[in-house]
Amino acid sequence: MDFFMDFQAKFIQNFIDDNRWLLILYGLRTTLTITFFALILGVCMGFLTALVRVTYDKTGKLRRLNTFARFYLTVVRGTPMLVQLMIIYYVIFSPWPFVNSIIIAVIAFGINSGAYVAEIFRSGIMSIDPGQMEAGRSLGLTYNQTMRRIITPQAIKNVLPALGNESISLLKETSVAGYIGIRELTRSGDIIRSRTYEAFFPLIAVAAIYLCLVLIMTAGVSRLERRLAVSDRR
Repeated sequence: MDFFMDFQAKFIQNFIDDNRWLLILYGLRTTLTITFFALILGVCMGFLTALVRVTYDKTGKLRRLNTFARFYLTVVRGTPMLVQLMIIYYVIFSPWPFVNSIIIAVIAFGINSGAYVAEIFRSGIMSIDPGQMEAGRSLGLTYNQTMRRIITPQAIKNVLPALGNESISLLKETSVAGYIGIRELTRSGDIIRSRTYEAFFPLIAVAAIYLCLVLIMTAGVSRLERRLAVSDRR
């Protein structure tokens, strides 16, 4: 009985008193906002980077852009996400303190995600049978038209499950955004801990929310994979 009374008292202290549950809600909204817009930016950057690399590999064109793309991929994939975030916030955007930190976080996470999305798209495009390109060219289509109308739609279909997994990874990576003062989900839980001096409830709550989000996204990716498998058998 004493255990349940103590449990209830600590729960009220961590979440009910002073409406501390609103901190969790605000942090969740911030986390989802950063994840959503960073994923859009990452997909756009990754797709363009993949096109540059594939075009160079297949035609030898865009040499300078390919060199820049390889440099971008090497630097981003070879350095920690937290270090990139702090460099972008404290170094690159330090002359513009008026820029919202959430926007900076979206840019940082989007750039990081774009490097991984680029390799996902590139592998998807390269997995398409070369005969598809030859068939398109034989029909009178240019290289760009063949890529746009034949190769890219098939590649996107093949990489959708991998993109789903990248979005899950991106969601969890946003937990380091608190290092630049953003009150995302993890930071909100830590704020509650610092006010109540009770670590169990806020941190377990944060972990449970992340787990629920990941389970929902994983279920979505699994469902997408099954639908794609069914369409492939038709």
